[in-house]
Amino acid sequence: MKIRWAINVVIVIALGLAAIWGVSLAAPAKSVYVVIELDQITDAAAFDALKKSMGPRAVVETQHADGRYLARSEDITSLDGDSPKAIVIIAFDNQAKARAYYENTKEITAMRMKAAKSRAFIVTLCSERGSSLAGC
Repeated sequence: MKIRWAINVVIVIALGLAAIWGVSLAAPAKSVYVVIELDQITDAAAFDALKKSMGPRAVVETQHADGRYLARSEDITSLDGDSPKAIVIIAFDNQAKARAYYENTKEITAMRMKAAKSRAFIVTLCSERGSSLAGC
């Protein structure tokens, strides 16, 4: 009876260790940034309307998709070349969340494209908390 009990304890410990090692060996999902640059405001009235009416909605959409604003500014200093007129940088835990955010903001994107020459793209991080990530 004691042998059977000891075998069961060893099996439980082995399964627990395997689970812990499996979790720690799994590659973490790479964090990503959605970057939106507005290079030239082509319709000032439409741009003001975008900021007033859609600004709060964009914040809600970002929070809904688990995004975090890192920058949302028109105060940009160029180090070389021309700086954009405005920039938005939003952090997401993975590319799926970033793409879901983008898909859910099609109306905001259409208004932005009408008001300015702009572009949006996803940037994958190569390091997190000072450590390089695999594949970078």
